[in-house]
Amino acid sequence: MTRILSTLLAAGLFSTSALAQVTVTDPWVRATVPNQKASGAFMRVQSAQAARLVGVSTPVAGRAELHEMAMENNTMRMRQVDAIDLPAGKAVNLASGGYHVMFFDLKRQLKEGETVPVTLLVQDGAKKNSSVTVEARVKPLTFVAPKTGHGH
Repeated sequence: MTRILSTLLAAGLFSTSALAQVTVTDPWVRATVPNQKASGAFMRVQSAQAARLVGVSTPVAGRAELHEMAMENNTMRMRQVDAIDLPAGKAVNLASGGYHVMFFDLKRQLKEGETVPVTLLVQDGAKKNSSVTVEARVKPLTFVAPKTGHGH
C-alpha cells in the first residue's frame, strides 16, 4: 500500500512540475458594454520546452478560440488558428495585432476590475496535453497594453 501511495504521489508531483513548465504573465481581458457578445484576451505565454497552445476555454463565454491578425492583400484580417507554437524558452505574446484569444457568445458583461478564469490547453512534444488556468484581469475598453518587444 505504501509503495502504491508513493507512486501516486510521485506521479502527482511530476504532473505539477510538467504544468510549471508553462508560465503565463500579464493576462488580461477587454471589458465589454452591456449585451456585447465578443471580447479578446491577451497575455504572454512561455514554455520551458517546445510546445503548442492548442485550445482555450473560459466559463464566461460559450466559445473561446485562438486567433491571428495578419495582412492579406493589403487588408488586416482576423482568422482562427488551430494552434500557436511555443518555442522552448521564448515568450510568445498574445496581443492586439497578432495572436490572441477571442471569446464569443459572452454569457454576461465583462466589467473593468473583475477577474475572469482562462484555461489554456498546451500540448508538449510527446502530444500530451496539460492545462494551465490563469485569472485574467478585465481592463477598460480603451486599454492599450505596453509594447514588450518580445515574442511574436
